[in-house]
Amino acid sequence: YRWRGVSGTRTFVGLENFRHLLEDRIVWLALRHNLLLFLGTSVVILALALALAHAVGTESRTARFLRSVYLFPQVISLVVVAILWMFILNPSFGILNATLKAVGLERWAIAWLGEKSTALASIGAAHVWHALGFYIMLFSAALRTIPPDVMEAATLDGATGLVRLRTVTLPMLWAVLRIALVYMAIGSMNIFSLVFLMTQGGPDRATEVMLTYLYEQAFKHSDFGYATALAVVNFALVMSLSGAILALFRHNPQEGRS
Repeated sequence: YRWRGVSGTRTFVGLENFRHLLEDRIVWLALRHNLLLFLGTSVVILALALALAHAVGTESRTARFLRSVYLFPQVISLVVVAILWMFILNPSFGILNATLKAVGLERWAIAWLGEKSTALASIGAAHVWHALGFYIMLFSAALRTIPPDVMEAATLDGATGLVRLRTVTLPMLWAVLRIALVYMAIGSMNIFSLVFLMTQGGPDRATEVMLTYLYEQAFKHSDFGYATALAVVNFALVMSLSGAILALFRHNPQEGRS
């Protein structure tokens, strides 16, 4: 339908909205940004979450304190997260640039959200900070399911930390890793608040993602028919990406299956 969202008059246009979508270069640009966020943030989150999950896996006071610290970004509003990171990345008085200048790296003190080359990575950093605590807790709980005697046997066999990670930890956490990747895919494809609040898709659409473009079409241009088509396609992409992850990581390679 072609519908402006004001009157009840709607014009049936068949598949015109979807044809327009396929020819819209901004859609492909936004999709590329979503996929880059997924690929980049998932690697960082998995590496940090697995490493830090070991640090909070005990019941010591330090571990309990660290769990609270890691979970803090999860319990605050995304609006607060966005404001905090905008303050950190502010080119004039931001903490990051002040630190860089203090250690003699003035040339790295740039407008992180204002440069096309760094804006998307800055959004990714804020996204990682906000999401990391959840995955730390997820992997921490999963690590507790690994029998201690299995790790002890691997240690007695002379396995180093990296070898134990590759041959014991990852295979026994394979199901959790699959689900974590699906969560990350959904989060990256549906990211909106951080981008909208921090950059609104700029500069020059350098951080445009599917949902910010959908919002623009619906509430700036009043093209609700096209926005609905974008929503349908985004939903299909999320489902397809999630299904692909589950299929690709269905079998544990350490069990000799492919």
